[in-house]
Amino acid sequence: MPTTLPHGTVLVMEDSQPVRDLVSTILARAGYRVEGANDGESALASFTHMRPDVVLLDVNLPGLSGWEVLTRLRERSGVPIAMVTGLGDDASKVRALNNGADDYLVKSTSPAELVARVGALLRRARRPRDVDVPLYDDGLVRVDFELRKVEVEGNEVQLTPLEYRLLTAFVRHPNQILSRDRLLREVWHDDTGGPNDHVKTYVGYLRRKLRGSLGEDDAPIETVRGFGYRWRNAA
Repeated sequence: MPTTLPHGTVLVMEDSQPVRDLVSTILARAGYRVEGANDGESALASFTHMRPDVVLLDVNLPGLSGWEVLTRLRERSGVPIAMVTGLGDDASKVRALNNGADDYLVKSTSPAELVARVGALLRRARRPRDVDVPLYDDGLVRVDFELRKVEVEGNEVQLTPLEYRLLTAFVRHPNQILSRDRLLREVWHDDTGGPNDHVKTYVGYLRRKLRGSLGEDDAPIETVRGFGYRWRNAA
């Protein structure tokens, strides 16, 4: 009888054994290979050993918190990470996404939605990039995709993971109008429509950081009223 290969590997970082066992059972039945970790240090060790395709990360881990684990994982890997936590407030969700999480689930999420979200993260991770070149440079803004390094007029600019993903969405589609809903899908991985001012707020953050010595009118992100935003390629 042929062996059915798993859809992918998932590392569940959760301190509650009943919750960890439940999530592991749901994902295993859906065809995933699953391992668990119950504290921050063992979570990082398991990640290094396992090299999972997707990480599910709780906030309230003993030792290193989930926030600290998220930061350390993002320093070493672009693996898809979904925070799975009992914290349902907007501030926690924004903090997670702004620090590199790809999705945010509250623990009341149904088994069917959990499996669907993990599958969506895995598909996005395996999807070929729109642009295969490792570098964008229009003479004004330079993005090294391999090093995740951004420069404006030769000066390095420090971006949060969320701001970086927003910038890459723009520079991979220069001179194209990107709608709010498209940016929500590509940057926030949100197909629900999201908060009305979410994209506007983070476009504002990104503009301020990129502006450098440029004047207000020279910011490369153009607002196209009623349609979205466009990256004005200087090249």
